[in-house]
Amino acid sequence: MLVVGVSVGNATAGTTADVLLSRQKPVLTSSNESSSFTGDKAVDGNTSTRWASAEGSDPQWIRVDLGQPASVSRVKLTWEAAYGKAYRIEVSDDGTNFTTIKSVTGGNGATDDLTGLSGHGRFVRLVGTQRGTSYGYSLFELEAYGTLDSSGDTQAPSVPTGLTATAVTATTANLSWTASTDNVGVSGYDVLRDGVVVTTVSGTQYNDSGLTGDTSYQYSVRARDLAGNLSAASAPITVKTAVGGTGSFVLAAAGDIADQCTASSSDCIHPKTANLVDLIKPANVITMGDNQYDDAHLSDFQNYYDKSWGRFKSITKPIPGNHETYDDPSYNGYDKYFGSAIAKPLGKRYYSWEKGNWHFIALDSNDFVKESKALAEPAQLTWLKADLAANTKGCIAAYYHHPRFSSGDHGDNAGAAQLWDVLVGAKVDLVLNGHDHHYERFLPQNKSGVADPNGPVEIIGGTGGKELYPPKTAHPTTAKLLETFGVLKLSMTDTTFQSQLINLDQQVLDSSPTYTCH
Repeated sequence: MLVVGVSVGNATAGTTADVLLSRQKPVLTSSNESSSFTGDKAVDGNTSTRWASAEGSDPQWIRVDLGQPASVSRVKLTWEAAYGKAYRIEVSDDGTNFTTIKSVTGGNGATDDLTGLSGHGRFVRLVGTQRGTSYGYSLFELEAYGTLDSSGDTQAPSVPTGLTATAVTATTANLSWTASTDNVGVSGYDVLRDGVVVTTVSGTQYNDSGLTGDTSYQYSVRARDLAGNLSAASAPITVKTAVGGTGSFVLAAAGDIADQCTASSSDCIHPKTANLVDLIKPANVITMGDNQYDDAHLSDFQNYYDKSWGRFKSITKPIPGNHETYDDPSYNGYDKYFGSAIAKPLGKRYYSWEKGNWHFIALDSNDFVKESKALAEPAQLTWLKADLAANTKGCIAAYYHHPRFSSGDHGDNAGAAQLWDVLVGAKVDLVLNGHDHHYERFLPQNKSGVADPNGPVEIIGGTGGKELYPPKTAHPTTAKLLETFGVLKLSMTDTTFQSQLINLDQQVLDSSPTYTCH
């Protein structure tokens, strides 16, 4: 092990053949100071963003997955004011067993350009062992340079075939194709819309969204391998979207989200569902309660929810579930984490908001499922009736934690009937719930749970990350029932809506019909 001072900071790069390997690659960290300073900020190529670890604690680390084995000859660190006085650079083939290729002591911050390294592996990790300040470790950029093992590969993958489009709505088109082959391995596929790349995906399916109704689009795909070789584009197909309103937007939704775990555990689900939200790129995020487990203390929100779904906090429209009431006092962690502007924008934990031609109603169903009930009409129900009466939008959606009807572990909630009956009477179009940890989409139904085209579509999406509950016998009005993790993608127009369930493999497991608003 070679111990050097930070005077190496002005050294030049190793060989001219070395290339930057770490840019925008997957990152894991030992901790994050907050949702604004996550590990991905250290490999985004932007020196105005940064990763910052938790303050006042050693050691801390950040790990970059290069995607495949490589020879690493140079690591360049651009520190923020909170720098590492002592640290080491490590490499690993499996992300678990690491070998040190450089140790640094006596660091003084600024830029450390570590050259002449000799390491080989898929993962590069910086481990800070002594902070230079009383804060944590903070990097504007971590850049790893070297040569990928497949750099000598010049053979492009085969051209993708069988490109088709299904579940085409006014705003979305679900594309799928047959996998390509390659002498080393296919790393992904570029999806081209009208000749322009709109995304690169690892699988053989992509759901394009944000489209305009009654419009024709031309799609093709091409394959790429780990060495960057590209196939020719597939034979193009033309897709025409359905007729729909012009005010289209996309939302992401789920409930029962953050268990007490982080992305450092492969079994932790809520960071993975948060990545699906990133994939959907929604205008807003809806949560259907039980955002944080088990007792939803403020520290739990900060340590877990904030590390995943917290990065969407500014666009989130949440409601609480029963677990938010387990804090002492009830709702304390929920209220303090989201703040009044998000948790109680109208002074209460129930509120309404609007987007396009849609009126959204966020409700706290805890008021209705308690064992003891007052004789007087609940204040929230009085507010709901007045809010619906004042609405001027053409489409209405409501969401709250406890579903009126459910084929899951908790079953039907008679206590939620008061809410459901008022919503049915107002011809609400869509109702979203959590509480039961499964996915269930119902046909439109009336107050009694009988199929009725004039009733709302109820969807249970308690699939955000907490362990799943096995569903029971399906209701007669159940259109789809699944035991799976995932995120709801809601595609809305001025006059229609359509829902899709996207699972952890980025596959669309369920697509609803396109419903016209009542």
